[in-house]
Order: sequence, then structure tokens, then C-alpha cells
Amino acid sequence: MTDNEEAIDSYKVTAGELRQFIERIERLEQEKKDIAEQIKEVFGECRGRGYDVKVIRKLLALRKRDKDDIAEEEAVLEMYKEALGM
Repeated sequence: MTDNEEAIDSYKVTAGELRQFIERIERLEQEKKDIAEQIKEVFGECRGRGYDVKVIRKLLALRKRDKDDIAEEEAVLEMYKEALGM
């Protein structure tokens, strides 16, 4: 096998591997789109049942955070509100 033939075979393997990566990413992107649509539907159900979706989004964000960070932020917020007479 010549160097040129080896380079061509190597390219074919690389191209096939690249195609697999691209196709996997495309499938995952589609799954992500499908999941986003399902989440949107759940928020619609919440809204339909009378829940405040804006507050639910805040709750979801809070649940992802550390409790100590939340407590510190809330303490600072209270201090600032008092300073402004709120």
C-alpha cells in the first residue's frame, strides 16, 4: 500500500467517525428539542391549573442552588430592603 493509499484510507475512517459524531449530536439536539417541548407543555399545565409559572421558574432555580448561598442572598436582600424602607 502506498503512502497516498494509506492517507486516503485514514481519511475515510476519519470521515466515517466524524459522520457518526455529527449524527449523534443531531440526535441529541432533537432529543433536547423534544424535552424542551415537553417542559413547555408542563408549564402550560401549571398555568392552566392556576399556578404562577414565573414563581415556579424561580423555585426551580432556587432548588439548584446551595442553601447557604440562598440564605446569604436573602439576608443581604432583607438588609437592602430595610435600608430603602421597603
